[in-house]
Amino acid sequence: MKDGQLRVGLAGAGWVTEHHLDAWRALSDRAAVVAIADPVREAAAARAERYGIPAVHASVETMLDANRLDAIDIAAPREFHAPICRLAASRGLAILCQKPLAPTLAAAESLVADLRGARLMVHENWRFRPHYRRMREWIRTGRIGEARSVLVSVLSSGLLPDSTGTRPALVRQPMLAGLDRMLLMEVLIHPVDTLRFLLGPLTLDATTMGRTCEAIRGEDRAALFLRGVNGVAVSLVGDFMAHGYPPQQMDRVEILGTRGTILLRDGRLSLVTATGTSESDVDLAADYKASFRGAITHFVDRLADGQPFETSPDDNLETLRIVEAAYG
Repeated sequence: MKDGQLRVGLAGAGWVTEHHLDAWRALSDRAAVVAIADPVREAAAARAERYGIPAVHASVETMLDANRLDAIDIAAPREFHAPICRLAASRGLAILCQKPLAPTLAAAESLVADLRGARLMVHENWRFRPHYRRMREWIRTGRIGEARSVLVSVLSSGLLPDSTGTRPALVRQPMLAGLDRMLLMEVLIHPVDTLRFLLGPLTLDATTMGRTCEAIRGEDRAALFLRGVNGVAVSLVGDFMAHGYPPQQMDRVEILGTRGTILLRDGRLSLVTATGTSESDVDLAADYKASFRGAITHFVDRLADGQPFETSPDDNLETLRIVEAAYG
């Protein structure tokens, strides 16, 4: 360990932790993951071997007992977020917790109330994608005037059987099959948060959801209709059985303003105004990985300077209130 290096424990060894660990490795001069815990010890051991993590444990409690840590990165399934947060807070650790804070709004509100004073940040990484940060700057500086209408779609064929009869989304994330709250709570929660980041406060006006895929318990399609400041109309649509789309999620964005339009389509970001159009290619895969680096760097920066987290628990509760209202 280097002097002053943040000592981090990682809770979870699932597929997403590869991106967490890549991000922590990029910050190796400031932080190091020194322990990992997962009930599937083989998964934790594999991560530890690949990323040079010295300590492997079968439980978070054992990890906290056996290691001197400064912070914990929680990437376990959502039903374990609140208990692990409480345990870590009782040890005085700084906490970075994957979204959502808890499976329901009520449980998340209870957690936030109990952990007042703890250094807790929600790992809501979509808004840290470089192309969304660029959109936010365009909106903030008035490049499109006032937003009038916004359309966002998140489409995937991942729940459709491929040529081998398997469903790519369930190969990548098998846990999706057992979730009662699937598409909105697991995936569309990200663009809900990102829309709040781009546009400010939002109010849910209407929702529709449905399920066609017999291989999952929760919804595989959803549409949310929201209203923003000054009456901006926002439509968010997600469908994971979308023929003609790749298994990877494709998010498309159109933000129509009084002076211009922002478009994100098929890896191309455009700003259209009366004076012309500027376009640039977006490496969506690279921006996805960059979002983890951005979120984790923000966590480390705020621990260093003591300033508030952008994705604070109170901020994230606003996203969860929209999601909970959508489930009705």
